[in-house]
Amino acid sequence: MADNTKLRIAMFPWLAFGHMIPWLQLAKLIAQKGHEIIFISTSRNIDRLPKLSPNLASFIHFVKLPLPQVENLPENAEATMDLHYDDVWYLKQAYDRLQEPMKHLLQSLSPDWIFYDFTAYWLPTIARQLDIPHGFFSIFTAAVLGYLGPPSALINRADHDLNTPEDYTRQPKWVPFPTTVAFRLFEARRVFHVITGDESNVSDFYRIGETLRSCDIIAIRSCVDFGPEWLRVLEDIHRKPVIPIGQLPTTADDGGEETGTWRWIKEWLDKQEKGSVVYVAFGSEAKPSQEELTEIAFGLELSGLPFFWVLKKRLGPADTKLIELPDGFEEQTKGRGVVCTSWAPQVKILAHDSVGGFLSHSGWSSVVEALQFGRALVLLTCFADQGLIAKQLAEKKIGYVVPREEGDGSFTRDSVAESLRLVVVEEEGKFYREKAMEMKGLFGDRDRQNQYVDNFLNYLESHRCLK
Repeated sequence: MADNTKLRIAMFPWLAFGHMIPWLQLAKLIAQKGHEIIFISTSRNIDRLPKLSPNLASFIHFVKLPLPQVENLPENAEATMDLHYDDVWYLKQAYDRLQEPMKHLLQSLSPDWIFYDFTAYWLPTIARQLDIPHGFFSIFTAAVLGYLGPPSALINRADHDLNTPEDYTRQPKWVPFPTTVAFRLFEARRVFHVITGDESNVSDFYRIGETLRSCDIIAIRSCVDFGPEWLRVLEDIHRKPVIPIGQLPTTADDGGEETGTWRWIKEWLDKQEKGSVVYVAFGSEAKPSQEELTEIAFGLELSGLPFFWVLKKRLGPADTKLIELPDGFEEQTKGRGVVCTSWAPQVKILAHDSVGGFLSHSGWSSVVEALQFGRALVLLTCFADQGLIAKQLAEKKIGYVVPREEGDGSFTRDSVAESLRLVVVEEEGKFYREKAMEMKGLFGDRDRQNQYVDNFLNYLESHRCLK
C-alpha cells in the first residue's frame, strides 16, 4: 500500500548547471525528509551531476530524456556550459522539442507535483491536462523576479513602454519603494536579444512571463530575512502563493571525497596569511572577453594581493572563442598568484581562512557560497541577471561593483586593482568585510534553511491531488 504521507515530486530544471545544481540541492533537502524526487534532464547532464550519497540514492531517481537534435546545435552539447553564449538559442530550440516526451513521461509517472524552470513555458499546459499540481521554481532571487515584473510586462513589453535597452535601466513602475536595482546600460544591451527574441526563437522574457502567468505556485530561492520587500512585490503583482525556500547553501562536504586537486590547493592556501587571498572565479557559464581578461589579469598584478584564479579559457568543446592570459603574466605573479585552468572545489576554497575576498560575476550560487563563509565580494558582471544581483548587493553594502563605462561596460586594470584593495585590505572598505561577516549567520544557517524546506513541503502536502 502506498504511503500517502510522502510526496512524489518531479523536477525539470533548465539545461544549465547554474540551474541544475541548486535544483539538485533542493532535491537533496527534500529527499532527506523521506520524500521521493524524480529529477528529469538529458542523459549527458545527469551523468555529469555530482554523485548522490548512499542515504539519498533510494529517494532521488534520475530520468534521462534524449535531447532532440536541431540544426546548428553541436553533438553532445546538452548544457549551456557546452556552448558559447551566442549559441544557447539552439539548445532552447531542442529543449522545446521535449514537450511530447515530457507529456508521455508524466502520464506514466503521475507525480504529486511537477516543478519546472522558466524555459519550460509550455509545461503548465501539459500539467493541467494531466491534472498534476505544478509550480515554477525560480533560482532567480526575489529582487530579480520582482524587477522583471508582472507577466504582462514580460509578454507585452510595448504596453509598458519597455522598447529599448535604456528602458531597462530605470526603476520599474510596479516597485513601490526606492531602489537602484536595474540594469546598467551595457548590461541591458548585452541581454536585449534574449528580451526580444526573433521569428525563430521565443524570448526569455516571454518564457518567464508565460511561466509566471500559468503556474499554480511560485517557489523562489530567497528568504524573508533578505529582501522581504521584494517578496511582497511578487505577492502583489502575481496574486498567487509565493513560497521562499531559502538560499540553498552548499557545504564543503557536498563536493565528494577529498581529491589530489584539493590537496595541492589547500597546501598553497595554508601558506598564505589569514584573509589575504583574492579568490577569482566566474562560474560555469560566464566568460570574460579577451579584452576583459587582460584587464583583470593586469589588475590582479597591480593589486599586489595574493590570488587564486580559476580560469575557464573556453566554455565547452563547441566554444571556439579561446581566451588567453597576457604573455608573461604567470611568470610575473609566480609565488604570489595561482591560475588553475581545471576544475577546482570552490566551496572548500571559500571556506579556507586565508581567503579574504571573492572577485565574482555575481551569479547567485557563488554569492551564497561566499557569504555563508563571510567572504567580501568584488563584483564584475558578465550577463543575464548578474547585473541586477550586483545592484542589490551594492545597495545593501554587501558587495562592491567594479566601476565600468556605462555604454560598453569597459573597465581598466586600475579599477580592478583599486576595487580589490578597497574591499580586501584598506580601512576605507572595512565595512564591506564586516557586512560580509554579518551575512554569514544568515546565509550559512542550516536550521533556518531546514525550516524553509519544511514550510514548503507542508504547503505541497496540503495542496496535492490525492489519487
